[in-house]
Amino acid sequence: MRIHPVISGISMMLPLFWLSGCEFGPASPAGFALPPGDANAGQATFVELRCHDCHSARDVPQRDPAATDIYLPLGGKSTRVTTYASLLTSIINPSHRYSARLPRVVAVDEGESRMPVYNELMTVQELIDLVAYLQPQYEVIVVSPNSYESYYP
Repeated sequence: MRIHPVISGISMMLPLFWLSGCEFGPASPAGFALPPGDANAGQATFVELRCHDCHSARDVPQRDPAATDIYLPLGGKSTRVTTYASLLTSIINPSHRYSARLPRVVAVDEGESRMPVYNELMTVQELIDLVAYLQPQYEVIVVSPNSYESYYP
């Protein structure tokens, strides 16, 4: 059986397209791993850095809701996985990305996140512990596709 040359060429190029989507250059996160953190120490860091001024977590309520116009609960159920890397990035670079669910006036002030940058205020160990505390608070909900078979004869 002879395969058409265009189909043959496309099938040979598909793996290249898949590989080109993976970053293996100098900015790649490949090989980056931090040691395990202590969730109890992370909860203490959450309170010590006053994250609960604007956020709440499963076992730490927002400190004084009347004191700020910002309330962003952390954790809970989601259809997307909240990765270790995304939590780290959200803490060390809060202007990196905003949730589409949040009103921009709450999350953003002149194009920058209203969350202070804590990079010079916390140790690496505190960051590791904080992420170890926050990550288990997210629960992934598996969405199953609907079956509409009963609607069709």
